[in-house]
Amino acid sequence: MCVMRKVLLAVSAAVVMVVGLGASAGAGGRVIAPEADVAHHGHVSLVNGRLGVLLKSGNHGPASLTNVTVRLAFSVQLAGAQELPSGCLWGGDRVVLCATGELRAAGVGRRVALDLRMVGAPQEVVVNVSTLWNGGATDRNPENHQHRVLAPDTGDPYAF
Repeated sequence: MCVMRKVLLAVSAAVVMVVGLGASAGAGGRVIAPEADVAHHGHVSLVNGRLGVLLKSGNHGPASLTNVTVRLAFSVQLAGAQELPSGCLWGGDRVVLCATGELRAAGVGRRVALDLRMVGAPQEVVVNVSTLWNGGATDRNPENHQHRVLAPDTGDPYAF
């Protein structure tokens, strides 16, 4: 019984340590998550089965963030064996994940440009842009980092 109690105590301490990472202590020693307002803007265009995505992420503050992960999910399957730009990786056959780099308060991260081939030649593609990870920061304005964009096969850029 004593061994079991020590194991549970050790696991509890580890959980508290992990949960507390990245947060700062506020009044009374309480742990407070930083607040940051992440925003993603750009445009998408579709022409003959090729989807172009231009994305810029920013942070309206007040806290700076070391990195943010943007999730781009597509309604149509992407063709295999495509190379992604530095800082991006595959999250599935319809998902690409990209790192923004440091987002200082009132700053902008790196620009991400994707040129993706779709399976077939769809008439339209829906692109969902969202923040997957922001380091645990509180964001009270989620409307500017979650977008759903319909891109018909016209070659025109559709902004978000």
